[in-house]
Amino acid sequence: MTTYARRLGLFSATMAVAGGIIGGGIFRTPATVAQRVGSTRLVLLAWAVGGVIALIGAFCFGELGYRRPKAGGGYVYLRETWGPLPAFLYGWALLLVIATGAIAAVAVTFANYALALAGLPESLTVPLAVATIVLLAGINYVGVKPAAVTQNIFTVLKLAALAALIAAAVFVATPPVAARPSPTLPDGWLATLVALGAALVPILFTYGGWQQTNFIAEEIVEPERNLPRALVLGVAIVVVVYLLANVAYLTVLGPTGLAASTAPAADVMRVLLGPAAGTVIAAGIAVSTFGFLNLVILVTPRVLQAMAADGVFFPGLAALHPGYRTPTAAILVLAGWSIVLTLSGTFSQLVDYVAFGDWIFFGLTVAGLFVYRARDAQAGVKPPPGAFRVPAYPWTPALFVVAAGLVVASSVRSNPKNAVIGTGLLGLGIPVYAFWRARRGAATPAA
Repeated sequence: MTTYARRLGLFSATMAVAGGIIGGGIFRTPATVAQRVGSTRLVLLAWAVGGVIALIGAFCFGELGYRRPKAGGGYVYLRETWGPLPAFLYGWALLLVIATGAIAAVAVTFANYALALAGLPESLTVPLAVATIVLLAGINYVGVKPAAVTQNIFTVLKLAALAALIAAAVFVATPPVAARPSPTLPDGWLATLVALGAALVPILFTYGGWQQTNFIAEEIVEPERNLPRALVLGVAIVVVVYLLANVAYLTVLGPTGLAASTAPAADVMRVLLGPAAGTVIAAGIAVSTFGFLNLVILVTPRVLQAMAADGVFFPGLAALHPGYRTPTAAILVLAGWSIVLTLSGTFSQLVDYVAFGDWIFFGLTVAGLFVYRARDAQAGVKPPPGAFRVPAYPWTPALFVVAAGLVVASSVRSNPKNAVIGTGLLGLGIPVYAFWRARRGAATPAA
């Protein structure tokens, strides 16, 4: 029987974590945050609080990965703690919209910026987006190592691009911005808390993505040791970079300018470099989106393969290629549906429908730690020496679950119609799950 090959070390796993978080959000979200909290101090506080929550999530997924270093990550944890149906619905949501819609959206974003850099017409956007998906699916098809090398290169490049932006803003002389009037600040501690809560929603979306590395746990060398380390180290790197990026935005634009900006990174570079700013930012975003795209195509097929191995999805997706040792059929299915969404042009709206669902599964997955710990206590199982454990348990996972609930509640409140449609799309997975369960039961001979 063909199994996954352990070919990814600590560096590759850390780059996967960082690359899974840094997409295009850090180039846009800071403006929304500044609009909601108003001052430099509160902007940085909001990003710091979001970073702490992301680090807690990394610790939680680190313990989950230590306990179950299996391909499929969150799907496996949900199955073992809350049952097969919630786990299936998570995989269903990833395939139907969350992962594939993200692939389509990010591929189109990459194509837009790449064409702008090359001076080619916008009419080539969709063909280039499709070609990019095909290219990256091909790289991932032939082995996890080529995919990881690609990921490492583009994660380093995107970190370098952000470092250049930060250094330019901090060390290059800029026009004075202190004279600009400050935005309206929250009045009183209660209003401040409400504003911070509102700001945390886009911040937590921008910090999301670390959990994807758990999907490839079976391909990491010594996953019980390296996966938790990679999660914490990768998230810590991103937290520092995001805080410094916001310092750069605020240094050049000030809180008012940042709140009024539709493209903060571009506005900062325009102040610093003038006409050359567009090219620099287009290159940075193209690199960032390409790396993120590769990461999603790398990790998500492992969930589909785990579902198929459990008998609740197409059986052919369970097999690994005998030579490449990758879930090649699952890669083709993921890429194929992503291309369909890209060609249809509906991906942006579909992602809006189910974005809140991703955080439902985040919260449920971390809450599964309470189930694992309770089972250990009931069975009298004690962790072995050196076992990775979440610090300050149970308060830290409880805080993360509350934060996930805040994101879900805020998303539903801001657009209840999308939430209803998204719930319906997730609910479509129930009859699909019932079909595969019945089919598996019929295929099992009576004892």
